[in-house]
Amino acid sequence: MFGMIPFDRSDNNLFDTFDSFARDFFRKSNADLPAFRTDIRDAGDSYVLEAELPGFNKEDINLDLKDGILTITAAHTESTEDKGDNGSYIRRERRYGSFQRSFDVTGIEETGITAAYLNGVLTLTLPKAKPAEPETRRIAIN
Repeated sequence: MFGMIPFDRSDNNLFDTFDSFARDFFRKSNADLPAFRTDIRDAGDSYVLEAELPGFNKEDINLDLKDGILTITAAHTESTEDKGDNGSYIRRERRYGSFQRSFDVTGIEETGITAAYLNGVLTLTLPKAKPAEPETRRIAIN
């Protein structure tokens, strides 16, 4: 019956306290989040992939296609420096970030993939490959 109750049951056991701490700590971390959010929808004759990449310039994003795997890589480097009158640093900040995700694109017409980047959203149009029609031929009888 206690398994049906949505609250944690505690027996005031020291080991349960440590287990609960570890479970809560890792549950609240972002370790299970993907590098960046993507939405993929079926548009009939193609798929549309939308990837959220806010803060990146178009030049920071690379799309690579190899052996049926599409890889989206975004890398960003930013540096800010404020110097005092004598040249010593008052504040110096750097921000670096890179994200990468790969997608299996089997069943996609690879030569027809198009990409656009607007307002922090990368939009890829992935046209579906046409199914191969079986070739028929007539065989002459001798």
